[in-house]
Amino acid sequence: RGGVEGGVREAVVSTQSTGTAVMKCAEQTPLTALYVAKLAKEVGFPDGVINVLSGFGHTAGGAMSHHMDIDKIGFTGSTEVGKIIQQASGQSNLKRVTLELGGKSPNIVFDDCDLEQAVGASHMGLFFNVGQCCCAGSRLYVQEGIYEKFVGEMVKQAQARVLGDPFDPRTNHGAQIDATQLNKIIGLVDSGVKQGASLQCGGGQYGDKGFYMEPTVFADVKDDMDISTQEIFGPVMQISSFKTAEEVIERANNTNYGLAAGVFTKNVDKMYQVSSALKAGHVWGNTYNVLVTQSPFGGYKESGFGRDLGEYALSSYTEVKCVTMAVPQKNS
Repeated sequence: RGGVEGGVREAVVSTQSTGTAVMKCAEQTPLTALYVAKLAKEVGFPDGVINVLSGFGHTAGGAMSHHMDIDKIGFTGSTEVGKIIQQASGQSNLKRVTLELGGKSPNIVFDDCDLEQAVGASHMGLFFNVGQCCCAGSRLYVQEGIYEKFVGEMVKQAQARVLGDPFDPRTNHGAQIDATQLNKIIGLVDSGVKQGASLQCGGGQYGDKGFYMEPTVFADVKDDMDISTQEIFGPVMQISSFKTAEEVIERANNTNYGLAAGVFTKNVDKMYQVSSALKAGHVWGNTYNVLVTQSPFGGYKESGFGRDLGEYALSSYTEVKCVTMAVPQKNS
């Protein structure tokens, strides 16, 4: 679920601090990890430094989680599986665990923002990787003064996406990972319609080949709807309106997740106020989904703990040792 990017991030930190790494990707995506192993060999990594294990979660992943000789596991994936790995640590050797898990990230757009910038960044914040992104800005809160215009512009952007073969340079919207995920997305979209959200575009499967989901936008979404509380992990945007900063902060934090958030405003004081109040591990201001190597990334609450990237990432792969000794006399 974290894809090859998450695996590579963990592997790089592991080899820097401990010397070796074992990458186990999801059973749906084995080929990219195997290709990383091929590239590692081509650039000169010694045999045994970068290792790739393919297999199912309950077998290969379970064996790693319970292994008595593995000291650290970094996992990117669902909250459900993250809890299982944490339990396995307690049942085995108390191996150190860091978890980068699910999200239902709020993206807050104030009426004093640069509208064009906010629409473009919010669009990519959700539809990047066809919504299969743990930090997708899927709960979009837009202030009343620009709400109608924002929804209209977002629908235009969604309808302009080009679906097709991802190897075609013209394509910017590929398929979901498998039929199970596609059916889950369609089921949640159907629940949104039944619970009264306004379907602005999309909503169904695209074509009769592959697992393509139409870019979908909902407006007038209520906070207690399934599409607003459950991680969809697909190209489904949910837009709600709000009046005040105090109101939207409370609504944004009303979730079990806390991976990421976004804030769009030209007012720097408001930016600091809102970003400080949001219970999320990474907050973007006037942009979204921008990750750089120097900046730590990770979540609060059921989005996990520990950090990827930055200096903080090294702390979970290293041990602190204190040596205190008596000496007969001072030599300096």
